[in-house]
Amino acid sequence: MNKESYSIPIGPVHPSLKEPMTFNFEIYGERIEKVNLAPGDNHRGIEFMGRQRNPIQIIYLAERICGICSASHPFAFCRAVENAAGIEVPERAQYIRVIIAELERIHSHILWAGVAAHELGFDSVLYLSWRAREKVLDLLEDLTGNRINYGIFMIGGVRRDISEEQIPRIRETLEYYKDIYGKIEDIFLNDPTIALRTKNVGVLTKEDALRLCAVGPTTRASGINKDIRQDQPYSAYADLEVKAITPDVLTGEVNGDVYDRIIVRLLELVQSIQIIEQCLDNMPSGEIVVEKKLVKLLNQLKKAKGEGIGRHEAPRGEVIHYVKLNESELPEVWKARAPTYNNLMTWVPMLIGQQIADIPIVIASIDPCIACMDRVTILNKANGQKDTLTKKDLHELSVQKTRRIAP
Repeated sequence: MNKESYSIPIGPVHPSLKEPMTFNFEIYGERIEKVNLAPGDNHRGIEFMGRQRNPIQIIYLAERICGICSASHPFAFCRAVENAAGIEVPERAQYIRVIIAELERIHSHILWAGVAAHELGFDSVLYLSWRAREKVLDLLEDLTGNRINYGIFMIGGVRRDISEEQIPRIRETLEYYKDIYGKIEDIFLNDPTIALRTKNVGVLTKEDALRLCAVGPTTRASGINKDIRQDQPYSAYADLEVKAITPDVLTGEVNGDVYDRIIVRLLELVQSIQIIEQCLDNMPSGEIVVEKKLVKLLNQLKKAKGEGIGRHEAPRGEVIHYVKLNESELPEVWKARAPTYNNLMTWVPMLIGQQIADIPIVIASIDPCIACMDRVTILNKANGQKDTLTKKDLHELSVQKTRRIAP
């Protein structure tokens, strides 16, 4: 008897998707046999807009690549410009950057935990998680003036200092998360319903994670010891104890399933608290920005010529920004590669063989940010261009672009 499969489209708008994304599944019975991904519904042309602005103005755009990662993108962008222009960031600013980045990791992981619970139909845990998240958002507002889009990163440092009066508030918030962590861990790791819905579901093997170049908690949950803060320390991370967290730290084994991704993110909450405490204990004194006058800074950037790469271990994984300056007010090139761009194809091995009911939690398990990742291809059919670009076509277009921008 021949199998008879049928197709199920999900997206671009669907209750289980927090951003537009289209999936096409081939289903046999309740099992997924084939997965096709069709991104492209959420592209906003931020990189193009950035090339019409100077580097200081681009920081505003970089923050808005992703609301949840509104420290990660400006962090990486500023590092890229600093590398291209040869700017040294004051030590105190390096520590403040790390504190803000780790506070963002706490709020991002707790937000993800609530979303994951929602995808499992466990909305009481969604409300619990998001209530807990309010504490860190209030702290970020106290430190920067905003709960989201903090406006604190600047090329050559940060725009705001952390005063002695604010430090007790930071420590109070960290103690709050230490107190409630046991409850959060108990719910997510010991609840039998969550275990049934996440163990051996959405498995990503170590081999597939390496083959698909996965990053962040997605790759660490598959047993790969990879974390930019550990492997190539930058900013204040070079002075701190940061180790990549894999699920065997807690359970003694690695399965690479949704449950293991929960473990990694929960343990990273504890790690972020420890990192922030180390920063507070060892915070150096001094300036927070290399040049306070923006006009002088912009004039320096106008004269700069060179290429720079900025990397940061965002909550979802490594984010990379590339900048090319060429003695002009406007950058010649600005490219951002978000972690979801790497993790996107891990959905295919994760979803094949799973049941229809597993689709929402497996999709959510990589903590996707489609707005960060999305790209667009413009086709001019009147000129006879093809509807589909092959790998060879994309490689040739990349070579042509590299030749155009090369000195």
